[in-house]
Amino acid sequence: MATCWQGLWAYRSYLLVFFLPIFLLPLPILLPRREAYCAYSIILMALFWCTEALPLAVTALFPIVLYPMMGIMDASEVCIEYLKDSNILFVGGLLVAIAVEHWNLHKRIALRVLLIIGVRPALLLLGFMLVTAFLSMWISNTATTAMMVPIAHAVLDQLHRTPMGKDVEEGSENPTFELQEPSPQKEVTKFDNGQVHPVPAASLEPTAQRQEQFRFSQGMSLCVCYSASIGGIATLTGTTPNLVLQGQVNSLFPQNGNVVNFASWFGFAFPTMAILLLFSWLWLQSLFLGFNFRKNFGIGGQAQERARAAFRVIQTEHKLLGPMTFAEKAVSVLFVTLVVLWFTREPGFFVGWGNLAFPNKDGNSMASDGTVAIFIGIILFLVPSKIPGLTPDPENPGRLKAPPALLNWKTVNEKMPWNIVLLLGGGFALAKGSEKSGLSEWLGDKLTPLENVPPPAIAFIICLLIATFTECTSNVATTTLFLPILASMAQAIRLHPLYVMLPCTLASSLAFMLPVATPPNAIVFSFGGLKVSDMARTGFLLNIIGVLVITLAINSWGYPIFNLHTFPSWANTNNTANNLATTPSP
Repeated sequence: MATCWQGLWAYRSYLLVFFLPIFLLPLPILLPRREAYCAYSIILMALFWCTEALPLAVTALFPIVLYPMMGIMDASEVCIEYLKDSNILFVGGLLVAIAVEHWNLHKRIALRVLLIIGVRPALLLLGFMLVTAFLSMWISNTATTAMMVPIAHAVLDQLHRTPMGKDVEEGSENPTFELQEPSPQKEVTKFDNGQVHPVPAASLEPTAQRQEQFRFSQGMSLCVCYSASIGGIATLTGTTPNLVLQGQVNSLFPQNGNVVNFASWFGFAFPTMAILLLFSWLWLQSLFLGFNFRKNFGIGGQAQERARAAFRVIQTEHKLLGPMTFAEKAVSVLFVTLVVLWFTREPGFFVGWGNLAFPNKDGNSMASDGTVAIFIGIILFLVPSKIPGLTPDPENPGRLKAPPALLNWKTVNEKMPWNIVLLLGGGFALAKGSEKSGLSEWLGDKLTPLENVPPPAIAFIICLLIATFTECTSNVATTTLFLPILASMAQAIRLHPLYVMLPCTLASSLAFMLPVATPPNAIVFSFGGLKVSDMARTGFLLNIIGVLVITLAINSWGYPIFNLHTFPSWANTNNTANNLATTPSP
């Protein structure tokens, strides 16, 4: 019997892929309407996304097959959804992020900021959180975490193992963050989850002190993965759900006037990120460092000596990077140029360069944020990585060799997550199919009783629901599934669509409780020293804090930025003469 269950479990993916479509067949058979056909497709994709019976990107391709066969949309219409402006923005943003990673600029930024902030325990925690959050605003959360965790562990290793008065540069090991090879002087402690954590054999400190050091190591690990997730919400390209929102808004409401752009999103999400990061730091500090602020801020002889030792580790690693190369300087200039162009293209509170140089008949910018990202991305393939000169080719004596460009296609092809491009496209196709089939309108009619519920309560409930759902499901899949439904609900109760779509998008990044919830959590968990219970206990309150901060944001500074106090004309599906541009929201 046990062998039978083991066999079923081993083949669970095949069984789910085969039986789930059959199990759901009564829906389109008993209700032979386009709305039911679309619902069948969405439910099937949702179950495959939740169970991961198929790769997420493969499931995202289902609309190309199902929609034409069910008479929902033509294949040509469906395929267009897979390369919309939001996908282009995603690709362009990642081209710049890949260049930053390729030339190690992100490591230089991280080490420099840590040198400025210092390494006293509380400040060290804050420093790593600030650096990780800033980097994850521009490059992927996963890459940021993968870089910052080894640095954090190396600094902590030096902080805890260096005796008083011993100089790091004289006999101290591990100045270059080589954490993978354990020293023979270390003993290994094994935990319930089978992971190991090095403990210095030479340390004769009391058990209580070692336990205190171990807890600080746990807090440092968690602060990196949490701040990577938090930092990603600050920019439109910081994490994929933000782009899903922009794409869904543009797909469902084509006349929205580019309401969600880089500048408007940053104005709303950056303060949210900053407040959430501050509360996260206070919570992690109180949980893992305690309330002894004199000790937390390194006041005392031995604490100061150890802090100096850890500082020298960071200083040594920063020196090993050497002076900034021409490539790093060029990437820095292009990166700053990209951000400036994004902010000034069509900011809303003054006339941007897009409105002046490339206006359409309505005076809006014809160039999008994706246009800017791709423009800078193309330049990366054109600018040489060294100052141009007559350099001989070492492989072919007598010939000259040009320096390579800042970016090449081989590097891009290896590091670009093409599966996310397909996943984004599948979400846009799903939303368009819901609109074309009439499923969105049907859902909106069924949700009209919510008109009597206060909008702040709706936003709070949505945040709680999404924050719970995203712990066990991809945040991209979560936003892809929920945003069209919430848009229909907002139209039905005449509430500004962004009032419910923005909390949903931000809450999808509140995946703090489980190692499988998000790649940064998994990376930190794989380094050892953490149990699932440690992450769940810490992340639970952080989820509650996140929900409260998002609710505060949408009900305060979100109102003037997105004009949430009115039901916009672009959200009105009945484009009649009485255009309700300024009808107050409930």
